[in-house]
Amino acid sequence: MTLLMTLLGAVFGLAAVTSFVALRGVDLAPWRPSRVAMPDHQIERLGLRLALGVGGGVFMAALTRWPVGSLLVAAAGFFLPTVLGEKGARQSQVGKVEAIASWAEMLRDTMAGAGGLEQSIIASAGVAPMAIRPEVVALASRLQRDRLTPALRDFADELNDPTGDLVVAALILAADKSPKRLGQLLGMLAESARAEVNMRLRVDAGRARTRTSVRVVSFTTVAPALLLLVLNRSYLEPYGTVLGQLVLGVVGACFATSFWWLARASRLVANERFLSGGRR
Repeated sequence: MTLLMTLLGAVFGLAAVTSFVALRGVDLAPWRPSRVAMPDHQIERLGLRLALGVGGGVFMAALTRWPVGSLLVAAAGFFLPTVLGEKGARQSQVGKVEAIASWAEMLRDTMAGAGGLEQSIIASAGVAPMAIRPEVVALASRLQRDRLTPALRDFADELNDPTGDLVVAALILAADKSPKRLGQLLGMLAESARAEVNMRLRVDAGRARTRTSVRVVSFTTVAPALLLLVLNRSYLEPYGTVLGQLVLGVVGACFATSFWWLARASRLVANERFLSGGRR
């Protein structure tokens, strides 16, 4: 019976993942291996997600021996930071756009002092905003041994930001043609980036109520279930059967879909990048 329940839980998990991929769609663009390492903050978030998911799944399995319930708790732990809203990630995105705007103005001012484009980039590496300083330092180092255009394309991939693509595209056009009006263009792009920062901050403040609602709904849904597991286990005994596990899987899938829609409603969808693929 335990083996059968485990197999049913695995089949349910596979079906849930397959259904999610089918509804979300798959990008059929050709895959290219990335040369950019995952940032430290993304590694830390992934480690936190894995810890919550594995810890929650193991705890649920030890407490109830329900395979489907363990999978649901593991999935809930993994996606919990997304459902509750990643404030640090949103602030990091806004800070990166602001840093790109400051760096564009820095290049404009340096070039106005009779500095060339490559020399201005190298000179800005040590004083670039902290949010993008590692990428700018890597760009300056790359310029010592590589041509400007390929180095800028790699820099755009490292930034991985639509606003950064605009600035890099302007630099590439200036490198291929003439940088006569590059200073004016960089100034306009900086103003546009700061306008985007202000827009994101206003939208983020407007969606704060939605994120609060997500937290309240999540707590009021999970807390009673945990209390029943701890204080009144006999009330949940029907879920220990095969049919109960199937019903639990359906109910869990419904709640998971609802939480996903709530989290999606509170998230700001970023613009897609247009300059990608590195060297060509």
